[in-house]
Amino acid sequence: MAEQKPDGDVTTERTGRALARGVRSAVLGGLSGLLAAGAALGVAQLVAGFTGPAGEPVLAVGGTAIDLTPVPVKDFAIAHFGSHDKAVLLGGILVMVAIFAMGTGIAARRWIGYGLAGLAVFGALGVAAALSRPVSGPVDAAPAVVGAAAGAAVLFLLARAAVDPSRTAAGPGPQPVRPRPAGQSQGDWPGRRRFLLTAAGAAVLAAGGAGLGQVLLGRFSVAAARDQIRLPAPAVTRPPVPPGAQLRVPGISAFTTPNASFYRVDTALSLPQVPPEQWRLRVHGMVARELDISFGELLRRPLTEADITLACVSNQVGGPYVGNARWLGASLAALLREAGVRRGADQILSTSADGWTCGTPIETVLDGRDALLAVGMNGQPLPVAHGFPARMVVPGLYGYVSATKWVTDLEITTFAAQRAYWVQRGYAAQAPIKTESRIDVPKPLAQLKAGRTAVAGVAWAPHRGLDAVQVRAGNGPWQQARLAAVPGLDTWRQWVWLWDATPGLHQLQVRATDGTGAIQPARRVPIFPNGATGRDTVTVTVT
Repeated sequence: MAEQKPDGDVTTERTGRALARGVRSAVLGGLSGLLAAGAALGVAQLVAGFTGPAGEPVLAVGGTAIDLTPVPVKDFAIAHFGSHDKAVLLGGILVMVAIFAMGTGIAARRWIGYGLAGLAVFGALGVAAALSRPVSGPVDAAPAVVGAAAGAAVLFLLARAAVDPSRTAAGPGPQPVRPRPAGQSQGDWPGRRRFLLTAAGAAVLAAGGAGLGQVLLGRFSVAAARDQIRLPAPAVTRPPVPPGAQLRVPGISAFTTPNASFYRVDTALSLPQVPPEQWRLRVHGMVARELDISFGELLRRPLTEADITLACVSNQVGGPYVGNARWLGASLAALLREAGVRRGADQILSTSADGWTCGTPIETVLDGRDALLAVGMNGQPLPVAHGFPARMVVPGLYGYVSATKWVTDLEITTFAAQRAYWVQRGYAAQAPIKTESRIDVPKPLAQLKAGRTAVAGVAWAPHRGLDAVQVRAGNGPWQQARLAAVPGLDTWRQWVWLWDATPGLHQLQVRATDGTGAIQPARRVPIFPNGATGRDTVTVTVT
């Protein structure tokens, strides 16, 4: 007679096997959910390759998230992640999608309807996000719809493949412990091969769809069209940058910021790709006559060269979101005079190709400064990341009220009637760039040798100019820094002070005086609502 196991051993074995089945079910469910979501995103990317980048669900959801994110969170992201803030946002969205997908897959192990409902919610969010974008159309919902359907099909197939017949009990009450067939290990289970094959197919669908979709999206790129642009000679030229504008101090910011190094802060997760032959600028609203200008017509207008420093309102004291370039563009003032601004209008509400809006005071454009509808940057057509084919550049104003990239529409209106993107979120409608200075060298926490040391950096007060920069060590007296030459009022200015450094821990501080006589204040003011101010400080150790 076969030896019978004690009841306790049978119960323990049954409990252990039940626990193993539960863990396996959760793992299979989570993996099924991830594969279904991956397939959904891959197929959505493939469909977007045909319909256009505006329908990419992750980017659409990301754009909506940017619009809904509270201003302090946005400022935190820009301050801590810089130009990588968008990558961090997309990474966070993908993590949330993965968690949601795993939960959906686990729920689907109990009843497939739960999983299909989860994917329906997934698709609905994608559709809602795509249709909520300012420049979207019905076709932009297609990637989310088709992707969700593909994900549902994959989840259904995986759920069927993962069914373990041992889960179907003969009835309530204790069930006999089924012995494993000869040669079947603890990790084997019925349907394992079918599940693995289905999972492999889902992974191929996800990767293949995403890869092919990315290739197809490449046909929307305007890089080749940009390379074909030949900028005309300017009607108003600027002499070369004075030799004395660039101090020979290692580590100081270059007077002219290279295009590849110029800061970029905007809300576009995917760079708008605007073919120059399709670009048009509409000027309308409170004007005597509406204008509609093509890119070719813009290039035939008299173009002006101008050296202009731009700064982002998100720049912290001593921060990197400021740069100087030589811009080429048509006069915005001439454009407004041609359209004929009606009495009472005080705002240019400009709109980019992706629907972002910006409000610029008309008086600043008409007061004689080099306000441009720019087409060139440092001798080249605008980089796509900086607004190709055309953007606004207005000296003296923070970018959120002056520097619309990929601009396609200028509505002449009033500040009372229309509020631009950031003004709707609490930022000031009027935002001149504040007088600021920055220490580039030495770097914070640097260790220096005692003796003569160069302390150097840049200072800016666009359209007011700079009269002086002063530096001090610790609580010592303010010392005059030597200012580099500049070609005009609208650029930043390099400065240097030769410091006789003595051993010890020192705090270096800088302040600037602008062309109106105003001195950069000592008290730190946060970014919101119209730009940070205060004095940049650097702590160093001298040995």
